[in-house]
Amino acid sequence: MAQRSSQEIRSSIESNRMQLAVSVDRLRGEVTRLTDWRAHVERHRSEIVVGAAVVGLVIGGRLLRRRRRR
Repeated sequence: MAQRSSQEIRSSIESNRMQLAVSVDRLRGEVTRLTDWRAHVERHRSEIVVGAAVVGLVIGGRLLRRRRRR
């Protein structure tokens, strides 16, 4: 195995630091995008409204049945 000079080692370390910084920035952006619940709600507004309506109907139906039994 060839010996590297101290300057080559420093240069390699600096290159790795810069690549790591870029990777961390990309990861931070991806995490921010994936955890932005407001954007998810905005993109899936119609599905949320339909889901809420279905849940409301199911709960309302069960409450009516329970009341009729009494």
